[in-house]
Amino acid sequence: MTPSRYFLARCAQAFGYSRKSHRMTAAASEMHLLREAEAQLGFANWEKVESVEELSLEYWNLRKFIKEKDIVRKKLAECQARLDKAHEERTALLNSTPEVHQELSEKRTELLATVKTLSLKRDRVIADAREIRRSYDGFKMKLEVLTKESAGEASIQEVKARLVELRTKFSELKELRAEIGKEIGAIDAQLDLVDTEIKGKKVDRRVMSSGAFQVIGEGNKEISILRAESAVLDTQMRQLYADIGLYLSRNAGRNPACAKAVASHKGLVDVMMAIRRSIILNQRLGGSA
Repeated sequence: MTPSRYFLARCAQAFGYSRKSHRMTAAASEMHLLREAEAQLGFANWEKVESVEELSLEYWNLRKFIKEKDIVRKKLAECQARLDKAHEERTALLNSTPEVHQELSEKRTELLATVKTLSLKRDRVIADAREIRRSYDGFKMKLEVLTKESAGEASIQEVKARLVELRTKFSELKELRAEIGKEIGAIDAQLDLVDTEIKGKKVDRRVMSSGAFQVIGEGNKEISILRAESAVLDTQMRQLYADIGLYLSRNAGRNPACAKAVASHKGLVDVMMAIRRSIILNQRLGGSA
């Protein structure tokens, strides 16, 4: 809003043409723009106002807040590094099989294969022993019959010899079955040890993984706190920038120290002065001034 436009608008109001709501909306928009410009001016020139006594409080508060912001930023970087490392460790633990665990798994597979082979061998021995037992029972029955029938001595002796032979073979198979059973028992004991070790490794992985989860949880909580602190500092600093920009823009024409501070932003100061005049004129047209 320029003075010439203000004059035309006043004339229009005199003839009953009023746009008060439009003027107030324009004034509010310009006020927001002015506040942004004040904050930008203060941000760009705050380091130059150390000699301006009226801005001493804002200047030294900004120095303090910037130092605190640097500390928070450093803590955030350190915390983020710890968090990234914890995520990498957790991913490595959950998605990869340790070499030792792999070796144990392979050993367990080999032992199971050996047990299966021995079990099949024992089953064959038992089957052979069962057949020998059937043959033995048959020859035993034959001996009883031949003895009752008073068969020739040669036939009886032949049957007896065969029975001795079958008993001997049955005893050998019985011993072989016992030996195989011992081997299977020994391997079962090894399997139990391997299973226990594998279980222990899994527990270790879960413990390590839970440790990583704890670090991640604590890290996320710390980051949230630090980000909140950083946001508070940003708000406080932005207000100080705005206060400095407001003072500089209003006093650049009559305070040499302020004029020197904003020398590189004189065009922005002139625009801000024009916006202030426009706000006042719009408020007058809107009936609030």
